Amino acid sequence: EIKDNTIDLIYCDILYGTGRNFKDYQDLKPIRSEIEQHYIPRIKEMYRILKTTGSIYLQMDCRINHWIRCILDYVFGYDRFLNEIVWYYSGGGAGKSKFTNKHDNILWYSKSKNYIFNADSIRVPYEGTGGYQNSNGIMNNGKLYKPNELGKICEDVWKIPIIHPNDTKERTGYDTQKPKALIERIIKASSNEGDLVADFYSGSFTTAEVCKDLKRNFIGCDIN
Repeated sequence: EIKDNTIDLIYCDILYGTGRNFKDYQDLKPIRSEIEQHYIPRIKEMYRILKTTGSIYLQMDCRINHWIRCILDYVFGYDRFLNEIVWYYSGGGAGKSKFTNKHDNILWYSKSKNYIFNADSIRVPYEGTGGYQNSNGIMNNGKLYKPNELGKICEDVWKIPIIHPNDTKERTGYDTQKPKALIERIIKASSNEGDLVADFYSGSFTTAEVCKDLKRNFIGCDIN
């Protein structure tokens, strides 16, 4: 029922293909035919309602990210792929038979070349040994390159902590709730105040709360 070309930004923390029965939903099985049957018609609809200046961010993990990437290439076009963002988080649990899984993948596509990207709104402090972490800057071929006073543009690996189990202020009790700081970065980067943001796998509806905080309008739904 949503009209064509009306949404400025779509962010979805989608079903991950674990096959698990969570408290709030039954996840899909990691079977390619089941994943494609579920997502192809939905992603086509997301493309239809997205503005030409809009972006889509879909979050998942290593079980299905390769299949979702192929679907997004098919629907949006390979040339509209912008980033594969890695959300790295630490926490309990360690693998004994393989390296421990401690990241999610976020695929970012735009509908056209004229997409919104507010780089200055998501700058972070300089760190490491690049020289920009102090105010002196870097001298190269006789020219001094000064650091941006707002910090550097984010790279594609985001180190953002998970919500602490005892954080009663942010945690809602939803099993797979994501931290506000993660969603804030996406909304700030790819939308402006007054824009319309949609989340069709809303879960804990953290996206809605972040949109309210950042003065964005919001559409959301969830199967439960």
